[in-house]
Amino acid sequence: MALSEAILVCLADEPLTGYDLAKTFSQTIGFFWRADHQQIYRVLRQLKDAGLVTDELVVQQGRPNKKVYSITRAGRERLMTWSQEREPPASVKDDMMVMLYGLEHVDVAAMRDQVAERLTHHRARLALYERIEATSFTDVDPADPTQVGRLLGLQLGLAYERVWIAWCHDALAALDGLTAGSAHDR
Repeated sequence: MALSEAILVCLADEPLTGYDLAKTFSQTIGFFWRADHQQIYRVLRQLKDAGLVTDELVVQQGRPNKKVYSITRAGRERLMTWSQEREPPASVKDDMMVMLYGLEHVDVAAMRDQVAERLTHHRARLALYERIEATSFTDVDPADPTQVGRLLGLQLGLAYERVWIAWCHDALAALDGLTAGSAHDR
């Protein structure tokens, strides 16, 4: 997925300023696609140049003027075309996995610390997803594609975090066994 499609998806819901788009992005799509403010503004300019979004200058009193971006018909058509494209599943690119592959050549105690940090991260993310589920998905209309799509994404996020947590527990136990074994060898 390109950042341009992620932005179009957000704008398909409602017109937004660049600031509001970045804020919305960080609270929704940002869970599985990262972009900073500069990237978002750069892509908004490209989308406008391509005719996929328009902007409207809103004059404000006592505050700086703002641009509100809206998706165009061509932008909606781009989303439809994009949804029909086939992409292979994303590859895992994770430095820690490479370090684990070469575990005999790295600091095992440092690896244990990294896994413990991951465990903390994934527990926090799982708690956040569970709060979102409890507050926003208590009564999903199975005929509403917006609700169903977001729920399916959330369910995958919940499963992903649970798998990571279970793996971290197993990895910590295995790494603890290695560090205990190396202390006995000395």
